[in-house]
Amino acid sequence: MSDPLDALEKTIGTLRRAIRDAAAAGDTERAGELRMQLRRAERAWDALLDTDEPAAAPRPVPEAAPAARGSQLPAREHVHRALMLLRAPAAPKLIVGVHEAFFPGELSASKLSSLRRDEERSYRSSPGARPYYLCPALAHDLLTPVRALITISTWTLEQRVIGPLSPRVDFLTSAIGIAEAVHASAESTADGPSPQALQLLWRFAVSIPGAMPKNVSGHEGALDAQQVIDAALAELEVHTDADRATRVAAARRARKLLGDDEQLFGAPLRGVTHLRSARA
Repeated sequence: MSDPLDALEKTIGTLRRAIRDAAAAGDTERAGELRMQLRRAERAWDALLDTDEPAAAPRPVPEAAPAARGSQLPAREHVHRALMLLRAPAAPKLIVGVHEAFFPGELSASKLSSLRRDEERSYRSSPGARPYYLCPALAHDLLTPVRALITISTWTLEQRVIGPLSPRVDFLTSAIGIAEAVHASAESTADGPSPQALQLLWRFAVSIPGAMPKNVSGHEGALDAQQVIDAALAELEVHTDADRATRVAAARRARKLLGDDEQLFGAPLRGVTHLRSARA
């Protein structure tokens, strides 16, 4: 469960490697888009680092309260942490479930509706002022917002686009993230993963062939997190290439047809006819 700076540093490293690969392959369009994403991520890192700098003569923080400190974070930080664990676009209900299972503080699904509107307003009033924005996923065909799914602006367009196979691919990707978090809790804490975390992993595992232990019913503690990871990876091999091709094609169209704000928050419905003709 990394903090936003760690997450951005990982994103920056990933983008730099992707730029190298695109340049080596001669894909100048892709390399240019990745460089723009890298600049945004680096600006976000600088901005976040500035906000993290301590004020002069700070008051000491009491030892007791990891949970209390977590509860003081704004809702958008709670959502960001949950999405970074899931590694894929997610619905508000799942985001709240992940937060309750792994993080301190309170987060309700009702907060997420207003939060999404606030994020778009904030971006439009001052683009790039925040290290990241919470934004909707984009439909692969019309590039309109899929408002039932939330993503992070620092993710690549390919990761934020939803194609026909994407819900299953993202489900499996999130199952891996949850299983790894459960395994980390088992290794690093005396009490192990929370009951909510085990229940969440169980709900994912029952829908993945080969993820459940044999001859066990209704007992979350019997789950093997590594077995869930292996089963999810095995199924991902079946779907990933086709899903990736759809997402890459949609992302390429989005870069040609949409402005920076629309690449984050989706094309307006009035532009659907134009996008249909461009797709044809």
